Amino acid sequence: MSNDNTPPLKSQLDAKRANFERTADAEKQAIYKAGFEDVEQSGILELAKQVGDQAPDFTLNNAVGEPVSLTDYLKKGPVVLTWYRGGWCPYCNLTLQQLQKELPNFKAKGAQLLALTPELPDASVSTAEKNDLQFEVLSDIGNQVAKNYGIVFELTEAVAKIYNASFGLNEHNGDTSNALPLAATYIINEEGKIDYAYLNTDYRNRAEPSEITAFLNHNF
Repeated sequence: MSNDNTPPLKSQLDAKRANFERTADAEKQAIYKAGFEDVEQSGILELAKQVGDQAPDFTLNNAVGEPVSLTDYLKKGPVVLTWYRGGWCPYCNLTLQQLQKELPNFKAKGAQLLALTPELPDASVSTAEKNDLQFEVLSDIGNQVAKNYGIVFELTEAVAKIYNASFGLNEHNGDTSNALPLAATYIINEEGKIDYAYLNTDYRNRAEPSEITAFLNHNF
């Protein structure tokens, strides 16, 4: 567990969700609800990489433009691979902060943490700085790696309209695809196989960092 009294990530995410449900108007809530249902009905959870699958290798640039490859990191030990939608997403920022708190426990088991986002590098730098992250934040431009893992979906037209009007999603990602990754988390062993997979069509739910530690403690 983390070394402070921070509540579990789930509690923080649930509080953020409850606040939205108290303050957002009925139309916006209905649009988002339809968006969740669209992702769920897409069959993406069945198409995504699963436990036992070989993890597709990749090389991406980190926040300062240096190439980072999954293969190189696996030479050091298991990799916790996670996706977040962008620094504009409050649920993602809570998750990144909690992962940072848990990071020493991952490292105690020899595990490295890599976070992927479709945001352009300039945006991912600000996210890393904002959350004081001490792990690699990699820009997966065009969701190319996320596509290889089978976790990319297209926003409904109504949700995309809100996102672009509110914070400029297309500018953050450098394209007009209106595509995002699931907030997925994998643990990949040194042979490149997926040992753990957290997949959920609702971005307000995330893998609990302390449970990732528990898995690492039990299996590595």
